[in-house]
Amino acid sequence: MAEKIDLPEVVVWDGNFAAANALRQAQVDVVSAYPITPSTPIVEGYGKFVADGYVDGEFVMVESEHAAMSGCVGAAAAGGRVATATSSQGYALMVEVLYQASGMRLPIVLCVVNRSLASPLNVRGDHSDMYLGRDSGWIQIDAFNAQEAYDLTLCAFKVGEDHSVRLPVMVHQDGFITSHTAQNVKPLSDDEAYAFVGKYQPMDEMLDFTRPVTYGAQTEEDWHYEHKARQHKALMDSREVINKVFAEFEKKTGRKYNRVEKYMMDDAEVAIVALGSTVETARLVAENVRKEHGIKAGVVAPRVFRPFPFDDIRDALDGVKAVACMDRSAPGGALGALYNEVAGALMAAKEQPLMTNYIYGLGGRDLTMESIEEIYKELAENAKSGKRSGLVQQFVSLRGPKMEYFD
Repeated sequence: MAEKIDLPEVVVWDGNFAAANALRQAQVDVVSAYPITPSTPIVEGYGKFVADGYVDGEFVMVESEHAAMSGCVGAAAAGGRVATATSSQGYALMVEVLYQASGMRLPIVLCVVNRSLASPLNVRGDHSDMYLGRDSGWIQIDAFNAQEAYDLTLCAFKVGEDHSVRLPVMVHQDGFITSHTAQNVKPLSDDEAYAFVGKYQPMDEMLDFTRPVTYGAQTEEDWHYEHKARQHKALMDSREVINKVFAEFEKKTGRKYNRVEKYMMDDAEVAIVALGSTVETARLVAENVRKEHGIKAGVVAPRVFRPFPFDDIRDALDGVKAVACMDRSAPGGALGALYNEVAGALMAAKEQPLMTNYIYGLGGRDLTMESIEEIYKELAENAKSGKRSGLVQQFVSLRGPKMEYFD
C-alpha cells in the first residue's frame, strides 16, 4: 500500500512538480520515460515518489522517447493506467508512436512541456511541439500556470479513461515560464484527488485471457477508413465528456475550466487569441488599455486545442471587429496554426472580423506588456477604420529588417 503525503492547503510548486504530484495522486501504474529538458523533473519527481514508496507503480527508464511511448503503449494495452512526459525533440521522436497510441484507443496521459524544435538547438519554450502533434488523434489540453498544470493533469485521466472516449490526452505547459516558475498551488488531498480520478477501469486489456483481443492489426483499404472515421468521431464526441469532467472538478474545488476561456469579452471590440502563459499577460494588458486608452479589449484562449472548439471560438468572438491570433511557433511558409484554426471557426460567423496573425516568442523570446499594448492599439485602429493595415502576418520584436506579409 502506497504511503500518502499530508499536503498543506497551499504549496509552492512549479509546473513540473505540480504535474509530478498529479501523477502520484492518480496512482499511475507505469511511467515509461526518457528525460529531456525542460520536462525532466516531471518523470524524475515521479520516479522519486516510486522509490520512496508513495506510488504502487513502476518507473521504467528506457533508451529514447520513441521507446518511452512504446513502453506506454504496451503497458496501456495490458490494462494499466499509464503516463509519461516529454518536450521538443523527444516529442518529435515520439510522433510515430503517438499515432499508434491514439489509433489503438489507449488512454495514456502525456505531460508536454512545450519547447522549441531544432535547428538551431534551443531549450526554451515555444509551441512548435504542440503544433507538431495537433493531428495525431490525441486530446490536447493547455495549462496557463502551475495550478492548471496540476488540475488539468488530474482531469486528463478522467477524460481519457472514460469508456466513451478511450483516447490519449496531452496536457501542455510552457517550458521554463510555467514548468520552472514556482507559484502558489492549492492541491487536493491524496484521497480527494484519487477519488476524483477514480479507480482505473480497463477495457479490452490484453492480459484478460478469457477475452483475447488484438492491437495494431493491419487493415489496408478495406477497413482503415472506417477505423479512422470512428476514431475521429470519438475525438469530436469527447467534447461533452470534457465539459462534464470540468464541471465535476469545479464542484469539487471551485476552480472553473472551459474548453474556451474568455476574459472581458462581453463588450469587447478587439481581442487577442492566445495559448499558454501569454494568456495571463494579455489579460493584464487588456485591463490596462481599457483604463488608459479606452480600448474595449478582451482575450480568448482555447483551453482545449484538440478537439478544436470551433463553435465556442465562433461564439466567443461574436461581435468583435478585429482579432489578433498569436502563434508562438515558426509558421513554416504559411499562416500560423492557431490563426488557421480560428479563421476556420469564423468562416461560419455572421460577420467576419479583421484578422491578423502575429508570430512571437520563438525560442523563448519574451513578449513584453508593451508589445501586447501595441498590438491592441493596432487592432483598435483596424476596428475604427474597418480596414486592416494591409498586414496579414507580422513578426513581433524581431531583430533586423521587419518581416511583414501583405494581403
